[in-house]
Amino acid sequence: MRPRYAQARRLCAVALITACLQAAPAAAQASGGRHDVITWGASADRLGDAVADRSYRLVVHTSAAGDDLRIRLSNAFGDRPVTFDSVYAGLRRQGAELVPGSNRRLTFGGARSVTAPAGATVYSDPLPGRLAAGTDLVISLHVADAAGSATGHGMAMQTSYIAQGDHTAEENAAGWTGTTGSWFYLDSVTVRTGAATGAVVALGDSITDGWASSSDANRRWPDYLARRLQKADTAVKGVADEGISGNKVLADGAGQSALNRLDRDVLSQPGVRTVFLFEGVNDIKAHTGVTAEDMIDGYRQIIDRAHAAGKCVVGATVAPFQGWSEWDPAAEAVRQEVNTFIRDSGEFDGVTDFDRILRSPYDPERVMPFFDGGDHLHPNDKGMQAMADAVDLTSLDCRS
Repeated sequence: MRPRYAQARRLCAVALITACLQAAPAAAQASGGRHDVITWGASADRLGDAVADRSYRLVVHTSAAGDDLRIRLSNAFGDRPVTFDSVYAGLRRQGAELVPGSNRRLTFGGARSVTAPAGATVYSDPLPGRLAAGTDLVISLHVADAAGSATGHGMAMQTSYIAQGDHTAEENAAGWTGTTGSWFYLDSVTVRTGAATGAVVALGDSITDGWASSSDANRRWPDYLARRLQKADTAVKGVADEGISGNKVLADGAGQSALNRLDRDVLSQPGVRTVFLFEGVNDIKAHTGVTAEDMIDGYRQIIDRAHAAGKCVVGATVAPFQGWSEWDPAAEAVRQEVNTFIRDSGEFDGVTDFDRILRSPYDPERVMPFFDGGDHLHPNDKGMQAMADAVDLTSLDCRS
């Protein structure tokens, strides 16, 4: 065990034990050699106006396998309570159609209905049964009473479905006449698995969110990483993608900053062993006077808070972006200084050099054309896969 990580674990066990226990629901605590681990996640944000008497059929893709799935519904950005009176979990056959017999009702404290207060999240009861890795899981929920701001994840890169009225129990697709490219209210799915199994959370921006990857194909770099982990001899099996397009480390804007959402999106999730931090390009290219010292201070705050919560942190270098409209030599200088810190400071528990993987050997301030999604900032599917392939899987297991 790394000295920094061991020290952080001791601090967590002694001085911060109360906060650590509150970071996950009671059922996530180890029991009989088993505990809850996040198998899917997406960062919550404001998502337009909430609509009453609407159903959402949300398609998500699991990573870690396990039993007794639970979901977390978020009203983090709501300004009034929202009531869910019917919620089901099933397996997708195609489109909005489910595998016959797979759709099962979820309960909340034994009840079919639950109200999430403004700013709060709610967990379902465990649903008995096995959930395989790499499954297209479908959560169907009916919003009975809602107004004000909706909470959800805007850029899902996945088609989900909408219906007016309550169609949650239906396994056919007939009532699901609308589509959406966002996930509403659902922000995590967990499973119960062996106590040795852990998860990694990718904290990032639009590159982590999957912009320029193929929609409905699970080709974001965290998806490729999840598939690698399933085949590898490692105890880290869960992957949660907590990227938000346009997100920054230091300032709110496109979602709350990484600093402001760290607890909710990362540290509160059960079974997390490692925080994978790949963020900073939006701060650097915004021309707001952000310096390398500002960025380094932000990274250090994330490292310190994650260590205090008993997690290790892998840092990834900021990728090149010359050719993007906001690039200039001053921003490039900041990027280079930030990347030197990430590579050489020794303050991260591990480092993945995405800059080295993605940059052109002939023009290192640009993304290699083969990996360029077309805008000189976001990698395409091949670039996403190359990023995932570059991750040292042993760096994701804090016990090593």
